[in-house]
Amino acid sequence: MSKERSEEEWRAILSPEQFRIIRQKGTEPPGSGEYNKFKGKGIYSCAACDTPLYVSDTKFDSGCGWPAFFESIPGAINHNEDNSLGMKRTEITCAACGGHLGHVFKGEGWKHTPADERHCVNSISIKFSPEDKE
Repeated sequence: MSKERSEEEWRAILSPEQFRIIRQKGTEPPGSGEYNKFKGKGIYSCAACDTPLYVSDTKFDSGCGWPAFFESIPGAINHNEDNSLGMKRTEITCAACGGHLGHVFKGEGWKHTPADERHCVNSISIKFSPEDKE
């Protein structure tokens, strides 16, 4: 899937709520997302373009109200400075389609995470595929 899709094409592909969050950089209410407390083993991909973003082994319960991961699949996400809401944050987007995923926070004291990072991701921006059982 290409970043080159028009807004009309994205509107046809995504639900209205997905469009609001993924294309217009919205946020779902805390605690409301399908994957907030989900514990399955597998891969989380971009809900807009199917690009693999996170493996379940990097997901942890941060208590923030959104799915939290401590690292992405290398090269899968872009980091962008976000100065909205009167604060400096780092937005994360899908590297393949530019879809808004959420924000990454560093230095919060997560001792069980290798980089002390929390990728706070909207559930609606991702979809889960379980591990293949061979």
